[in-house]
Amino acid sequence: MIFKKFLAPLAVTIGLTAATAASAQTLTMGVRGGPESMDPHFSALGSHAEAAKHIFDTLVWSGTDLQIEPGLATSWTPVDEDTWEFKLREGVKFHDGSDFDAEDVKFSIERIPVVTGPTTTAIYVRRVAGVDIIDPHTIHIHTDGQAATLPNDFIRLFIVSSEAAADYSTPETAAGGFNSGAATIGTGPYKYVSWEPKGDLVLERNDDYWRGEGAWEKVIRKEIPNDSSRLAALKAGQVDVINYVSSVDYLALERDSSVDAIKGDSVYVMNLQLDQREKTPLVRAKDGSELAENPLRDLKVRQAIDLAIDRETMVDIVLEGLGKPANQMMPPGFFGSSEDIPMPAYDPAKAKKMLADAGYPEGFEVDLYCTSDRLPGDGAICQGLGQMLTQVGINTNVNAVSKTVYFPAQARLEYSMFMNGWGTLTGEASYTLGGLAHSNNPDVKLGAFNRIAYKNDDVDQLLQTGATMMDADERRATYEEAMEKVMADKAYISLVQLQSVWGAKAGSVEFTPRFDEDTLAFFIKPAN
Repeated sequence: MIFKKFLAPLAVTIGLTAATAASAQTLTMGVRGGPESMDPHFSALGSHAEAAKHIFDTLVWSGTDLQIEPGLATSWTPVDEDTWEFKLREGVKFHDGSDFDAEDVKFSIERIPVVTGPTTTAIYVRRVAGVDIIDPHTIHIHTDGQAATLPNDFIRLFIVSSEAAADYSTPETAAGGFNSGAATIGTGPYKYVSWEPKGDLVLERNDDYWRGEGAWEKVIRKEIPNDSSRLAALKAGQVDVINYVSSVDYLALERDSSVDAIKGDSVYVMNLQLDQREKTPLVRAKDGSELAENPLRDLKVRQAIDLAIDRETMVDIVLEGLGKPANQMMPPGFFGSSEDIPMPAYDPAKAKKMLADAGYPEGFEVDLYCTSDRLPGDGAICQGLGQMLTQVGINTNVNAVSKTVYFPAQARLEYSMFMNGWGTLTGEASYTLGGLAHSNNPDVKLGAFNRIAYKNDDVDQLLQTGATMMDADERRATYEEAMEKVMADKAYISLVQLQSVWGAKAGSVEFTPRFDEDTLAFFIKPAN
């Protein structure tokens, strides 16, 4: 089991109106974020992968409850300490009618590190040392030592056509080939028709899809970043389903009989990240002068920041109840989360004292950055966080910006204090802790998303050891120990676990909310 006690979501039916019935073969979805490009290997952002899942299949599938299931691979077995054998699904066709086989898997694995963007997808193939094709439907993946979680990593291994993408697999050619549709040939439930960046992605049904025919002949994914505009489009009949209903709108929708609101727990946890470099760019004294050292490197300062955060208020007031206080970087019960980590206390008086003890009796000033258009409540949480820190003497200038600005700047290490959501999409702590909490070390291919120069040698060793443990119980205990050490260091401060809300015309469709928040047309059905 991936997790022990995370509650499974309920299937939700949201009925079919007369207006919808007339156009039941077209599903129009209003989504908060869309793809960065049509190349599935470019970005690891959830909104990018969500769009890609309509066109491309993954080698291993992540189900509604994030349990791993067969995808284009029907089975996987370790054959020795550094080799996995994957059996591939037979009879699968690409959208152009060509056959899917082992060549496409090998090509896709080798392509990812070449074309990935700043929010790197290379973490999904980081353990791969080599690929051998045994026969058209059998492949051996050689790893750099034992790689117990390799199948979990492959839930984001999108398979592209080795023929269609052959000429579009360099940083210079990839975007053009996929954005034009020339290389956008997958095995997924829908075929690419057109895409306008920040606009509409238009798809048509793949009638030969190996899972069976989808319910909709045509799917339109309209990118509408503004929450109010997305809801207005739903009420005006311009879209059938929307994601990420805001917490304020959710309360109103509960009293609106024309629209159904569907709530589900999310895998995403909002984390505050504190730069550990000796020199950090956006921290200063309150008079604007340079500080002698980076205060965020002091554990007492980080503990003070943690004590200044009122998580209950963050959930109840800022998120209108759509969330849960978080004490670690994964939801409770997930593989590697620890039951021994206490929920942090809210104690602003103690926070002020600790700042004084650390040598900052008057506090200091910092610029806080976050996204405003990626996850529900991200900008609001950021504003609330800024107010809480200011109250204890850390004057906080909040900058809630578009994800298209935020993530490239984060990758360039331009921030000192920043907040964003992270979802344990593979179900195991190896993904979250390996990406964020291990020191950024290309030699061991860990820490790719560690943008704060965090380093704990004990944590590094635990994560490297855990990645080689084939025994699940031993691996779980190792990751739990690593999680406890990371959270004690307070360089990453977990704030809230999100809950997500979808909206739909009353009685229009039925679907089961996913923990990863994906809104996937294939799994949305017209109501009976």
